[in-house]
Amino acid sequence: MTKIGIFGGTFNPPHKGHVESALSAVNRLNLDSLLVMPAAFPPHKLLPHNTPDADTRLKMTRLAFENEARITVSDHEIKNNKVCYTVDTVAEVKKNNPDAHIFLLVGTDMYLSLEEWKNCSELLKQVTPVVFSRSEGEKQKITEYSAVLKKLYNVNTEIIDNRVIDISSSELRELLPQRKGAEYLAKNVYSCIIRSRTYDAKPCWDFLREIAYSMLDEKRIPHVIGCESEAVRLAKNWGVDEDEAREAAILHDITKKLSADEHYKILSSHNILVERPSRAEEKLLHAKTAAVLALAEFGSSNAVYNAILWHTTGKAGMEDLDKIIYLADYIEPNRDFEGVDELRRLSYENLNEAMKMGLQMAVADLEERGIIPNNITYEALESFTR
Repeated sequence: MTKIGIFGGTFNPPHKGHVESALSAVNRLNLDSLLVMPAAFPPHKLLPHNTPDADTRLKMTRLAFENEARITVSDHEIKNNKVCYTVDTVAEVKKNNPDAHIFLLVGTDMYLSLEEWKNCSELLKQVTPVVFSRSEGEKQKITEYSAVLKKLYNVNTEIIDNRVIDISSSELRELLPQRKGAEYLAKNVYSCIIRSRTYDAKPCWDFLREIAYSMLDEKRIPHVIGCESEAVRLAKNWGVDEDEAREAAILHDITKKLSADEHYKILSSHNILVERPSRAEEKLLHAKTAAVLALAEFGSSNAVYNAILWHTTGKAGMEDLDKIIYLADYIEPNRDFEGVDELRRLSYENLNEAMKMGLQMAVADLEERGIIPNNITYEALESFTR
């Protein structure tokens, strides 16, 4: 007899605990297949206010289970776009697999409320309940309740100890805006959440650094580390959001090693059209593409986007975060050039005067090398000399 498991829920978000639970059931029960079935609208509770739409949860769930051979993520309940009751879902699976033995996978809380489910008696004729126990206390309650179900409905319950990852989706949703919780999610799921800032999530620093450093030439990593530390110190000194300064500094050079063609490909893929600049100005393209990727791949704010965008040229009307990233890039601890100590001192005493000095030094350096500075840089310098 074919053995099929059904594992439903909101998967809001799908985390490693869900995957470990599913795998433990597949192996313990020797299931031929397991259907993971995200619900569009759960019948037993309201979805939290910051829940992503059903298609997004389906996408994340497929990412979470994509490498598991005997597990299939089904869109059966999602595509119906309504409240689906388990008894009806089981009937549909049974219709397509008339000779199958169906196992219904549930957590402790849902198991202990089974008699409240729609057509519970009919449901328990069709399935063997499988319940995950996370503690001895839970196991005792489950054992007692399974005896009740056996007596009333003549159904046997499978109990699976599942104490590997003790996290709930609701707890995880609270961690994500605090730049925590990445360790409970598959990397592809976490990236998906961060990209769109689902659940108001913000990337944890280790994740952000790992991705950013992987995009850099190894020799540039010390500069980015130095820029991060300098940006945070400057932000603290000037009362600017330290998180945004740190994020912008970590990401400001992520496209630095790309060729001009690769920069244009990124800009084109995001519908940004730019004329091909002079060869000297091609070096400025990384600011545009790094800003674009910060927004598109890391869900950065517009303030972080702008700070990265203007960190090479400056611009008239810069916000304090823009100035901090420009100066941190210029004065980070690995920098060693004539005048850097004075620029460092000024950066902590008078932000606008430091910008003026930094831009003057940048213009002088470019002109000395026979390079005509970008007009935006001249305009920026003029704005600080009025």
